[in-house]
Amino acid sequence: MTLPDDRPVDFLIIGAAKCATTWLQQSLTQTPAIYMPGPELHFFSREYDRGVGWYRKQFEGCDTSGLIGEKSNSYLTVPEAAQRIRDFAPNARLVLQMRDPVQRAYSDYCMLFRRGEVTGRIEDYLDPARAANGRFLSDGRYAHHLDRFYDLFPADQVLLLAFEDVRANPTGNLEKVRAHLNLRDMLEPPVKKKVKDKNEAMVPLPLRKALAPVRFVLDPVRNTWPVRSLRNAVARQVEYPALTDDLAKRMGDFYAEDIARIEKHDPGVSHAWAGAQNHQPERIN
Repeated sequence: MTLPDDRPVDFLIIGAAKCATTWLQQSLTQTPAIYMPGPELHFFSREYDRGVGWYRKQFEGCDTSGLIGEKSNSYLTVPEAAQRIRDFAPNARLVLQMRDPVQRAYSDYCMLFRRGEVTGRIEDYLDPARAANGRFLSDGRYAHHLDRFYDLFPADQVLLLAFEDVRANPTGNLEKVRAHLNLRDMLEPPVKKKVKDKNEAMVPLPLRKALAPVRFVLDPVRNTWPVRSLRNAVARQVEYPALTDDLAKRMGDFYAEDIARIEKHDPGVSHAWAGAQNHQPERIN
């Protein structure tokens, strides 16, 4: 069945991007008592004009006796999303999984670099003097974006998590979510495999662009042995522009005030980031 007219969602993972929220979603949905649609719906941010009826239909197959939620990372950063969520589900439990903001911005940049959507001129995208209001830096201003939610929801409805805790203690991280959602059932063990890995070999960008017109033919057979073998033969690791110590320091200074504000809400989150302060590129997500 779809989500009934009188049934709001119980929880939302509102972000942040490049913080292993897909891992969190997949780990949660291994438990039968939790239902989440597979794709990000982005309803309260980008797709609101589709209407509530469309949103409810995206929960086809849900069991209304369990917990129902969804994940859309754009909810954190799109200004209108907080009020729309409050209007639809005022009692929803909110989960925000964050990451050291310097590492998050670099990971986001690397994702678009391997897609060919940004150039190798890394400072054009990550230098606060040039790009403070751009996607990569702005999305990591967690406290700034959270203000909209704390203005509308009680603080005890918002759970802050650290991406770094996923690596250190994935089971403990999930237990925090279970307690926040008031779920009595025990959760299944978390997903072990990385959902995304920026160090995975890829087909070179020029070849990907050349094949784009015939993707509709290749996609249905992409997991067959001949296509996998061909891909493996041409795939190469992507060489990303380096995040230098100097650029990382400038980014860290840019985020300092925002991090201090996050500490007032949950000191444990910024403490988890301490191990990432050397700003060396990470292999997760």
